[in-house]
Amino acid sequence: MASSDNRRLLNGADHICFAYSKDGTRVFVGGGDATIVMLDMREGHGGGEPPSYSEWDDKVTCIDTCTDCMIAGSEDSTVRRFDKNTLDFLGNVTQTEAIGIFCLSIDPKGKKVAVGSQEPVLKVIELEAPDLCVNLEDHPSGVRKVSWHPTLPLLVACGCNGVITVWDLTDNSPHVVKKMDGIIPAVKDSQSPQFMHDCSVVWHPSGEHFFVITKSHEVITVSRTSWSKTSTFSDKQAVGTPTALAMSVNGVYLATVIASTVYIWSTETRRIVSTRTLGVNKDKFVTQLAFSPTENLLSYADSEGWYGTLTGIIPANMPNPIKLAPSTKASTTLPMDKGPQDLFYERVDEPNGDTDMASDCDETDNDRPPKLDTFSTPHYAEPVSVTEPQPPFQPASTPMHLKKRYLAYNTLGVIEVSDQDTHHVVNIEMFDKSTRRGMHFNDPFKFDMGYLGERGALFACQPEGDHSAKVAYKPYGGWSTQSNWTYDLKRNDVHVLGIATGSMCPSSSLRDRANDDLQGFGNVVIATDEGDLTFLSGTGRERRIMGLGADFISMVASAEWVFVVHRAGPTTSDGSQNLSYSMINFDDFTVRQRDFLPVPKEHVLKWIGITEEGAPAMYDSSGRVHILTKHRIPHHATWARVMDTTLLDRRQGKDESYWPVGITGGNFMCLILKGRQEYPEFPRPLIQELPIIMPFRGEDPKEEELERGMLLRDLSLDALDEELTNDDIIEREKAMDKEFIILIRNACKDDNIPRAIELTKLLHNTQTLDAAIRVAEFYHLVGFKEKVQRLKEIREESEDRLILAREKRRQWNKPEAPPRRLPDVEDSISRAPKPFQDFGPPPPIARPGLSRARPGVESSKYTSKTPVAPPAAWEELDAPAETSATSTPEGKRKRTPDVEDAPAQSMPPRNRAVQPNPFARKQPQPADVSRNPFARRNDSHKVIQKSESFFDKVDAAESGGTKAKRPAKGKEKESKDKKELGPRQTTLFGMLPKNGSSKKTNPTASKESDAATDSQATDVPMSDMQGSDITLVGTQPSDWEETQLNDEEMT
Repeated sequence: MASSDNRRLLNGADHICFAYSKDGTRVFVGGGDATIVMLDMREGHGGGEPPSYSEWDDKVTCIDTCTDCMIAGSEDSTVRRFDKNTLDFLGNVTQTEAIGIFCLSIDPKGKKVAVGSQEPVLKVIELEAPDLCVNLEDHPSGVRKVSWHPTLPLLVACGCNGVITVWDLTDNSPHVVKKMDGIIPAVKDSQSPQFMHDCSVVWHPSGEHFFVITKSHEVITVSRTSWSKTSTFSDKQAVGTPTALAMSVNGVYLATVIASTVYIWSTETRRIVSTRTLGVNKDKFVTQLAFSPTENLLSYADSEGWYGTLTGIIPANMPNPIKLAPSTKASTTLPMDKGPQDLFYERVDEPNGDTDMASDCDETDNDRPPKLDTFSTPHYAEPVSVTEPQPPFQPASTPMHLKKRYLAYNTLGVIEVSDQDTHHVVNIEMFDKSTRRGMHFNDPFKFDMGYLGERGALFACQPEGDHSAKVAYKPYGGWSTQSNWTYDLKRNDVHVLGIATGSMCPSSSLRDRANDDLQGFGNVVIATDEGDLTFLSGTGRERRIMGLGADFISMVASAEWVFVVHRAGPTTSDGSQNLSYSMINFDDFTVRQRDFLPVPKEHVLKWIGITEEGAPAMYDSSGRVHILTKHRIPHHATWARVMDTTLLDRRQGKDESYWPVGITGGNFMCLILKGRQEYPEFPRPLIQELPIIMPFRGEDPKEEELERGMLLRDLSLDALDEELTNDDIIEREKAMDKEFIILIRNACKDDNIPRAIELTKLLHNTQTLDAAIRVAEFYHLVGFKEKVQRLKEIREESEDRLILAREKRRQWNKPEAPPRRLPDVEDSISRAPKPFQDFGPPPPIARPGLSRARPGVESSKYTSKTPVAPPAAWEELDAPAETSATSTPEGKRKRTPDVEDAPAQSMPPRNRAVQPNPFARKQPQPADVSRNPFARRNDSHKVIQKSESFFDKVDAAESGGTKAKRPAKGKEKESKDKKELGPRQTTLFGMLPKNGSSKKTNPTASKESDAATDSQATDVPMSDMQGSDITLVGTQPSDWEETQLNDEEMT
């Protein structure tokens, strides 16, 4: 059967009630117009004028039927009986003392009727003999709803005081079987909307348990054997306040309604198997539900006076809601029960009649054993249910209720909206009026999102008609009204999912529009259904569009970053929302933190915000508060559970919940919601401060207090930049040190030295260590005293802990250096020669020990740094022809022909004939022979002057009587003739001692050497020395060792 919704307005804008006839062919509807209408279900709602009865003095409040008649009650204090076919009046059943009738119910046998009213007495009247009436007292506030057990003489009354009373009417003396307090809410005002909510007890056809809506907005199962709760109907898809419920005839389905949605549950698995959306107007609710006793129909009535029927409420592929069938013996989805099960998944701990009904059905199925049938067909025929994903939401925002709502509610202020049908009226009220000025304006776009920032308010609306989604920013202060701007998303199919704005906290009042404009208006972030985050500046300049890559849930912003909650993947079948967060920097759009949110399974995220210290915080439906610590250190943040509202002392025995506003210091700022309230209503309630108490499992409250103080201290330290500390941190540390000293004293008193040492290490100030030493002295704990003194010494010798903390902050916040590019592997391989393909000469091998000695400038402390010209005597010498070196046309020097080449592997002999001076001046060359263009020209007028370096010391040593080195044999005469010409030039090899011989220094040569030049400090070209036949006389002391060979020795 195709599903449809047939609605009909019967009794104007007022409460109505209805009841099916036992054969399901008629429906009797009554309401605020004091009229009862009989509708024929075979003709539908589109037939002619239905029969009616309007002889009431006040509105009809309740109706019930039996096989013989229909009975209705009214606020005119009468209960009347009618014919079920013609709606003819048959007479009064009972009448109260000018008190309205609230409810009535006919027993399953159709013999008695129970009537509840504002009277403290519940009446049970015989229908055949109305004078026979039994008064059941003990209902001081009256009875709202009454229900009969399907088979036993048990009557359950739901009182206005919130007490469920079970009566046993077996004998003539009725008695109370059980009183259950605290399950349903207490509502005594019959004119309040909550009074019209259905609080009746709905029995299962088996009679083993009943269902009821609790004051905590849950649908629970209560067992008849123990009169206690056994299960709960919960699903993330059904979030809100149930206002009515109904049971199908066969007990397979339970229907509940929340707002304008009907949920059909399987009573076996407590899972939702079908949903339907009703045409209930906004701000109205359903007051009654009822299944048809003969067809697949569900009827409902709302608080506006509409009556409707849902046809085909149960899908055709599911068990029929009317009769028992083999397919109805089990659920259509996987069971949720946690109890023990046998091998074939047959429930063995179910005390109710569901198993009995399933067994009855199994007996009719002879093809397979009952257990196998129960195992195979239902549990594997249907897919596994998946947790309903949480939709996006704006923090601290409420839905529209009675044409009013809150767009934002935090520690700065509140944004209130009033719906005027054609437009909205927006009122921004600030709590600190001296810093920020409120606003009041008309909103033609009907903004449905708002965010209060430090320097401005942000609004957004969805696309409607011709205009697309828009975002508007209104700063609190600016040079002119041009500071307001609007951002248009252009496309009509793009929706805004969330908005946030962050900026620096003003240092002074923003009421002066020209003040503090250098700080700017901060940053704005917009989340859309296209899976992106749009970043704008505070003046409306687009900065970047970042792809989120996940389902957006909510976000808040600070001056530095935006905290975005998202879902990267699907929800899980065990009830997890799979929520994550990302903390994105405004400056460079980098992700500072990314991790999961600690939302428990079967719960949803309720609120996110920022603490007074600037740390992100969250609150979920389980009542737990978490704060993100170390959020400034990249990728090192953790969630600290700081509060569990379900464990508060003030909540014990109270039906209340909490609406978060913010966290300041050690207090949780919230609004108290009473009873069934889910959102704060108007007039605006006052903000309450609840002290944060960490949910420690230990019994010592002092430990929790100290750890809480250390947590808040760490949050304050993390908020510092270059400062070492501040006054708040100093005072907090002093207070904690006092508490630590008390705990140290208790530990010493109990002789618990390890605990005392552990607490001593936690002391902040060095002066406090002296107090710990005095405690140790008082209890005569010498060992503990020594350890404390050692800790004090270590503390004094170490660097200041505050400086270390600042350096750590700098280290974590220091950006990493860019990576250096390494050479490519291909490049390094290509440079290496390939084997068997290199045909060039082999690389030269350096052998420093076999190279010839060459003159060079010696660098020592005796070396003169002033260049000296060579003496003229050197250039006037004419070398013999046989000792002069020749030059090749290529400009290269040839060795003298009469000089034999010595083997390169051995040293030359020490006593040999006199060889020509390799530094002699070169003979003039013919004009046709080319010379080295880089050679120095011969200048006969050059004078080599003596430097005041090494040879000055040598002359001083010789004049002092130092023995000169003996010249080589065979050269003695030649050296004697040439001593007058100047000192002999030698090399380091010439400075080696020659067989221990020495020669007395010649005074004449010493004098003449004063005009000579230190050849090692004179830059004389080799070409200028080739023509000079000079034998140099060594002037070094005799005890010096030679470190360089002479030319003669080399040859």
